[in-house]
Amino acid sequence: MKPKVLLTNDDGVTSAGIWAAYEALSPIADVTVVAPATQQSAVGRSISIFEPIRTYEITMNGVPAYSVGGKPTDAVIIGLYSLNLAPDLVVSGVNIGENLSYESIMTSGTVGAALEASNQGVPSVAFSLQVEDQGDKFDDPSRVTDRFEETKRIVRDVCERVLRDGFPEHADVINVNIPSKVSGGYEVTRLAEKLFHTGVEKRLDPRGRPYYWIDGPLFEDAEEGTDVHAVRMGNISITPITLDCTALRAADRLADIFR
Repeated sequence: MKPKVLLTNDDGVTSAGIWAAYEALSPIADVTVVAPATQQSAVGRSISIFEPIRTYEITMNGVPAYSVGGKPTDAVIIGLYSLNLAPDLVVSGVNIGENLSYESIMTSGTVGAALEASNQGVPSVAFSLQVEDQGDKFDDPSRVTDRFEETKRIVRDVCERVLRDGFPEHADVINVNIPSKVSGGYEVTRLAEKLFHTGVEKRLDPRGRPYYWIDGPLFEDAEEGTDVHAVRMGNISITPITLDCTALRAADRLADIFR
């Protein structure tokens, strides 16, 4: 029997990225798509607890799928506990835009869905594709989808390896970032600290009242061994992520302070 895969994302059920992942995985797995109805980027592990979650069975590209009126975490929970899918693996992505560094994975809905799956006891892999124009994250332009053939090969290869060899001990999520132009191979990495130089742009509306956009350019590079550096060098970054956020190295000092 084929392994079962629950496929989700944060770009929405109509995103070209999730259907590229479906095409990559359907020959090797029994894939069920359960994804947000609309764009949900940067919602992290946000969860809907103050409003009902409506779910509709739809058909996309001739394939039945579930459109969830909520967050990526909601989609995972619906798939696990309402649809009772019992997957062997949860795959989140392919996200349009890289998810690199502490900064990005803490807000990423793509990684958030994978973390939720792992928290519920299902191993998970998150896939993201680097874009050169940050506006592409919301547009799915042809210059991004043209690169999906190579991306599909990587998604299938990574998942085949994980399903064959088992999930690595001490990791809860495998975060995979694919450069816009792959010129190297796989590189196991650690998270960089930052991805963006955070800034705020102030503007005035037609009535002269201020409003703000959070913005800022990307970091050009980071130290060797990090996910940011690997992708900048054209390598496919493979980062093991853990749910345990305990800062163990601070425990002794904290014990001294509160002795």
